[in-house]
Amino acid sequence: MLPSQPLLRAAVFALAVLQALASDTFTAAVYEHAVILPDVTDEPVSPDDALALMNKNMDVLEGAIKEAAQQGAHIIVTPEDGIYGWHFTREAIYPYLEDIPDPAVNWIPCTDPTR
Repeated sequence: MLPSQPLLRAAVFALAVLQALASDTFTAAVYEHAVILPDVTDEPVSPDDALALMNKNMDVLEGAIKEAAQQGAHIIVTPEDGIYGWHFTREAIYPYLEDIPDPAVNWIPCTDPTR
């Protein structure tokens, strides 16, 4: 997955929201899919493996979202855990999470990801 794809997805989503806000009515779609789950383990996977698994699920969701939008959906609901699954211990979930800096810290992760 290219680094610019999240930005493209956000832009497409923003345009869809703006189009929906300009309408008097909305068409909604609800999508459920068989989440591609990681192997059950108590040991955390590497961040790269976690990202690869999430990208597989994102690809499935992206295809479903595009299809729903082509069929006229303005609002598309996807599974809450549809990107990473739900079979985790507290320690095993960490590679699937990202740090969100404290608002008091002067740091923008997108412009300085190696900090």
